[in-house]
Amino acid sequence: MILKCRSSWVWGWVLGILSVFPLRAQSPGAPLWKQALGGSVIGLPSVQDGSVVVVCDGGNLRAYSGNGRFLWNYYARGRLGPFVSRSREGTSYISRTNGVLIAVSRTGRELWRADLGAPLVGPVLQGWDGRIFAASEKQVSCYSAGGTLLWYTRLDEAIAIAPVADRQGGLLLALANGAVLRIDGFGNTRSQVLPQVPAVLVPLAGAPYRGNAGKGASGITLPMLVLYPNGEIQGYGGDYPDFPLLPELPLAAAYRDGQVAITLRQGQVLLLSLTEGRILWSRENTAGTQEILEKPGALPEARMIYNERGIYMLSQNRAAGFSPQGLRRWFVRIRGSASLPNISDEGLLYSGGNDWVLYAYQVEEAIRGTEEDRYEDRSPGTYGLGESIPGYALAAIPLSEAGVRNTLEMIRLALQEGRVGKGEPEFTAYLMEVAGSVRANLKTSLLHPPVDVRQRLQAVRLLARLGSAESIPFLAAQFSREPEPLVQAQIAQAIGRIGMDPQGLALKALSQRVFPPAQLRDEQTLLAVAQAVGALCRFSGPPLSQAGIPLLVALAGHESSLLVRKQALQELLSLQ
Repeated sequence: MILKCRSSWVWGWVLGILSVFPLRAQSPGAPLWKQALGGSVIGLPSVQDGSVVVVCDGGNLRAYSGNGRFLWNYYARGRLGPFVSRSREGTSYISRTNGVLIAVSRTGRELWRADLGAPLVGPVLQGWDGRIFAASEKQVSCYSAGGTLLWYTRLDEAIAIAPVADRQGGLLLALANGAVLRIDGFGNTRSQVLPQVPAVLVPLAGAPYRGNAGKGASGITLPMLVLYPNGEIQGYGGDYPDFPLLPELPLAAAYRDGQVAITLRQGQVLLLSLTEGRILWSRENTAGTQEILEKPGALPEARMIYNERGIYMLSQNRAAGFSPQGLRRWFVRIRGSASLPNISDEGLLYSGGNDWVLYAYQVEEAIRGTEEDRYEDRSPGTYGLGESIPGYALAAIPLSEAGVRNTLEMIRLALQEGRVGKGEPEFTAYLMEVAGSVRANLKTSLLHPPVDVRQRLQAVRLLARLGSAESIPFLAAQFSREPEPLVQAQIAQAIGRIGMDPQGLALKALSQRVFPPAQLRDEQTLLAVAQAVGALCRFSGPPLSQAGIPLLVALAGHESSLLVRKQALQELLSLQ
């Protein structure tokens, strides 16, 4: 029966009644599918774009499609920690218990590994340009997507709360002494000591911090909400009203549009307004009992998600979905779970059982996003690494042969020693200026004297090692106008090493030089183009592969070179 209400107040009255007396939550019943894993799931499943990956206690990382089809299995040859996270391009990041960080491609192939010295204390976080942040017991390390160590920060105390993304390209974490650290994308650290170790940190939207204060500077400039174990709520970095005292220990929280959804220890879910300083609604334990959300013999654990689809509470023994108005849409009581479950954009709830089986429940029908926009440039911000050197600073740039040589060596050593850090914006701008030194600088109307080709080649190689996706627009543009074949080939190789092309600019530039009328003839450049296209397709997947495969097919039929045809065919076979 469909009820049509002409008066808006009637419909508001109905919604009000439903918010006080929620509809009976729907349980999905039997799982949509299940798959034997050969081991127990030891961490939160990672969901993305119609697939799920899970870490098993036998040292395996296994991937399945949204309909339960087995995709691949990666064996780490050792015990794994419980954390797995995936980049926008589909790369999975895991860590062995001996502290070895491993990057696994979207097809299950190992890309690179690095020694952190200690196992991860939380999932790897991704920055705006593909860089990642990995936190071990007393250290935070930053790597490019290609595995270059950019910087690391040693901590005075052990990490008490695993890092969370700070909404400004960096991270927030809490130490055992009660200090909260904000570390930006270049390793600049700011700290603030709180009266006690918090239970939950909630980063809030706000203006990015653009200073260069070193470690130990006081004052958190990024807005955040701190939930303390005694139920107290305190806002920092802005003007906030007095908040009510929570009745018990908060376990998890999620922020969206001026509201924070919170889960408490006994299962209560509530929504807090930051502007009004009051609780908008509260729902008791979703299963109708007062069991505590915790693993047997472990600390309480839960997870909150708040997005455009709704609010989700996930714990080891149950999960529930709510509308932003507080209507309970569904709940699932989970028995025999080995870890926290996770929910995908396709409305599938994934749970790994103690019986070594992965279960998938269809809890919602709505799909978040579309296939067309899954791989578009979804970065919410920029580190400013694609910006050229300001005109007023050009006079200080050492573009003499000796000056360039010394500066390039300084940057190379910084990369070798993992201490790029806050110098990265200047390093990147300088390398771009050297690599493109044959072009006119429009800001000063000066034509830089040509830099030696060998130094330009080294500048491009160093840009590739820095590995920021924000340098792709420059490299794509420079490839199109580069007159020197050796440099042009090196630029193509750099694009392939970076592996990311979120706006499709690099593939477009490569295609325009392969197809008529601007058809390339240099064999070395064509070989580099084939390698770059293959690397982009392997690392980033669709839709880059949808545009890259036709380009490889064209190169495989190229008339001028057997080597180019052979390389293109090899790249095509690697994508199967």
